[in-house]
Amino acid sequence: MEQPIWNFEQEPSAEPLDETSINLRAYFDRMEDGKLRRYRPEWSDDEVRRWDENFRDDGCLMLFCCRRDVEIDEYRRVLEECIRYRDRVRPLLGP
Repeated sequence: MEQPIWNFEQEPSAEPLDETSINLRAYFDRMEDGKLRRYRPEWSDDEVRRWDENFRDDGCLMLFCCRRDVEIDEYRRVLEECIRYRDRVRPLLGP
């Protein structure tokens, strides 16, 4: 598997990270930048789930090797942190 150019997984966090938090950050590291840039915070929760295409029927994100479920509120919060991270480091990565 090709490693992503992003390293949000290891970016310092203001809150303690557990295995699930780290896996969620790694999930976003592998998300295509063009897709991530299409995200809109004003979308409804259902629109976000459809945009991602990786949510289970119970409304939680489908992540493997996790001890707890990732619900939409956590997903959005971490996704928006990831967007800010990418906006900050993108210019440093070159063309």
